[in-house]
Amino acid sequence: MTFDVHQLDQFVLVGSAVTLLAILAVRISSRAGLPSLLFYLLMGVALGEAGLGIGFEDAELAHALGFAALAVILAEGGLTTSWREARPVMRLGLSLATVGVAVSVAVVAVGAHYVLGLPWELAVLLGAVCSPTDAAAVFSVLRVVPLPRRLTGTLEAESGLNDAPTVVLVTLISTGAVGEHPPLVVLAIIVFELAVGVTLGLAAGFGGAWTMRRAALPSSGLYPLAVLCLTFLAYGGATALHGSGFAAVYVAALVLGNSELPHRAATRSFAEGVAWLAQIGLFVMLGLLLSPGRIDAATVGLAVVAGLLLTFVARPLSVAVSALAQPMPPRQLAFLSWAGLRGAVPIVLMTIPLSEGVEGAERLFDIVFVMVVLYTLLTGPTLPWVARVLRVARRSEPRDLELEAAPLERVAADLLQITISPVSRLHGVEVGELRLPVGVSVSMVIRDGRTLVPDPRTVLRRGDDLLVVTPRKQRELTEERLRLVSASGRLARWSSPEQGPRG
Repeated sequence: MTFDVHQLDQFVLVGSAVTLLAILAVRISSRAGLPSLLFYLLMGVALGEAGLGIGFEDAELAHALGFAALAVILAEGGLTTSWREARPVMRLGLSLATVGVAVSVAVVAVGAHYVLGLPWELAVLLGAVCSPTDAAAVFSVLRVVPLPRRLTGTLEAESGLNDAPTVVLVTLISTGAVGEHPPLVVLAIIVFELAVGVTLGLAAGFGGAWTMRRAALPSSGLYPLAVLCLTFLAYGGATALHGSGFAAVYVAALVLGNSELPHRAATRSFAEGVAWLAQIGLFVMLGLLLSPGRIDAATVGLAVVAGLLLTFVARPLSVAVSALAQPMPPRQLAFLSWAGLRGAVPIVLMTIPLSEGVEGAERLFDIVFVMVVLYTLLTGPTLPWVARVLRVARRSEPRDLELEAAPLERVAADLLQITISPVSRLHGVEVGELRLPVGVSVSMVIRDGRTLVPDPRTVLRRGDDLLVVTPRKQRELTEERLRLVSASGRLARWSSPEQGPRG
């Protein structure tokens, strides 16, 4: 194999142009209420054999690269997930990721066999690959919908946890292991792989956090790299022991993301950037893998029926059964049912039977691809409207307060920059009336380009920028208090976050 510098130059040119277009597509998709994955998939199709003619049919390479990208995306999800928000709903999230997946697989498999006429192997594969939700797809849309923490925590936990058992199941089906063992043995294999993955993830997470707190690296830029390497160490260790690498990488990242580590903010920003790059590359690659010439009216019809079955039967039933572990109000369960977006995960999972040479896998890949695109177009843009109709949007979350944060690592504190908008009820409130937690101080007010050192009697005005220093442990309480006063004024809950009501 010869090394062609000219080809490398062309690759760099095309790759950078595609990446820049994909980054710009994020803004367009957020305004349209659509997950950016649709733009990336279509870019891949446009670059492929039906567009610019770039051929890509290597299912094994797509399988390997797809799993690597999913590991990066799961690592970013774990690093940015707040355990404080996820812990109260972890039972429901875990139930959705296990019991809910099982219910969904069974419903779709039965429907695909008896309604669509698919053989049992392909019917079960269809149910397995379509059952997990996709974190990237879900949260690219939910960013525009202010939801209660209970709902966001549930969706976050489900999306992070349900990939692991599904990958094990799809692999067992594709390799024929399901037919070789009784159901209880298959269940035992899945439980074993998940247990190994979780154990390795916990070991890498807690061991890595202990090491990182004591390591004195010469550059702050090395800390994000070290944290990501720890999550991949968990992934590699779990797969070497025949465990679930996806469970390991998510658990390790969840532990590391919620530990007191140096340069946490920089680590999360770096992980987010790498995850975006992984998403772009993943979706464009999956678009390249599609052969549009194979898609006919029959394929579209099967995709529509399969999507109807998944969206209106399997998903609501799986949510209802999973909620037995941790009940929720019916309106919130209805929203969870509609918010179960499928993104790259079903398409990536289809590369497993493709690489294993399962008969009919190409046809099933086309059905899954079309179904993901059609039903993402249906459910994604309607999520804000559904949230309003079901009255699950968090109205107490004010949209009139802009807040940014920067870490002060040496003193374990954060510097918050708050901008008071024209509609904020912080206007006219004295600094002393904010009643911020103990140890938190408003260090500076910037008004009309001039800086003021405030005292308790300083009156805040519209357009002011505040610099607030808060110990890291008090940050969430501080933000909650500022948002509360911004929404309700000086009489908002006549108490501080740490004190009872005043007489």
